[in-house]
Amino acid sequence: MSPATETEEHKDLRAAVAALGKRYGRDYITKVIADGAHPDELWSEAAKLGYLGVNLPEAYGGGGGGIAELSIVLEELGAAGCPLLMMVVSPAICGTVIARFGTDAQKQEWLPGLADGTRTMAFGITEPDAGSNSHRITTTARRDGEEWVISGRKVFISGVDVADATLIVGRTEDARTGRLKPCLFIVPRDADGFGRRQIDMELHGAEKQFELTLDDVTLPADALVGDEDAGLLQLFAGLNPERVMTAAFAIGMGRYALSTAIGYAKERTVWKDPIGAHQAIAHPLAQAHIELELARLMMQKAAYLYDAGDDVGAGEAANMAKYAAGEACVKAVDQAVHTLGGNGLTREFGLASLITASRVSRIAPVSREMILNYISHQTLGLPKSY
Repeated sequence: MSPATETEEHKDLRAAVAALGKRYGRDYITKVIADGAHPDELWSEAAKLGYLGVNLPEAYGGGGGGIAELSIVLEELGAAGCPLLMMVVSPAICGTVIARFGTDAQKQEWLPGLADGTRTMAFGITEPDAGSNSHRITTTARRDGEEWVISGRKVFISGVDVADATLIVGRTEDARTGRLKPCLFIVPRDADGFGRRQIDMELHGAEKQFELTLDDVTLPADALVGDEDAGLLQLFAGLNPERVMTAAFAIGMGRYALSTAIGYAKERTVWKDPIGAHQAIAHPLAQAHIELELARLMMQKAAYLYDAGDDVGAGEAANMAKYAAGEACVKAVDQAVHTLGGNGLTREFGLASLITASRVSRIAPVSREMILNYISHQTLGLPKSY
């Protein structure tokens, strides 16, 4: 398949997920957030239909597809106003890492549940003092006989309250060099010494954010995912899908905001014509649509490269896609709110809350400035400033 064109199967998947999203919509998510609940009904139904595990191996109950298919699912749910943020984390990051690098026992234990939605896994990389600098991660793991002992802190970790376990990025000492290298560990939610505190966010989402503390958490040998010496490779195997899925999240949100504004611009009449007849209204909406479509093209390219096994090419494209989608999303939401004027700030139209939410796609999981650093160094070959 060319990344620029969709197969009939992809078009059918898009249509089917869009139909599911339409049945739930923005009102469903708004109520879930207001009730302090979780989108369990939508999560379960999407899982039953095979959408949540579409990227996971068929041998473990998944759909046997890739990130291309999973990104379609998240984008279409987002375009319907009801995105599932934990899709970025549970099947995309954790599911991918375990499917690629986990032991047979780890795959057997986790993949069927991640695929059918009965189990979820959070992902813990960000730390209070490390920010985007993963080389400064201070969460460390040391061997104690056959076991691992982990200590450290994590912050802005999504969905830990509902996750059965968290895939924690720690660092272990290289026996030969003494240097610390990244490693991934599955930490069960009820592990002794594993604490969480909910962060009070101005951003209102169905998925809550947490600060985690790991105080000498003791784990069995098989908590380590993959090869102890291949940490960076395994880490980026999870981070590239994360960027593609964040792009899908942003594109879906931008499309939802745009469709709301377009509907309003067709109906709202000032003087004798609908406001959408005026170029000052129409052109910015057309520009927003173009930018979302361009971002989607890069997202499709990134997913295509990743699914084809080109991790290096996928890394560059996934970063570009995430950057482009974040910018396009913020612009689309801003223009949608502006198109509605005062109505854009009312609860009735549900766009004002997206002003805050759309910023997430510029900030997380990596800031646009760090993406520009990546492109500057990796693609353009410019010297580093740090």
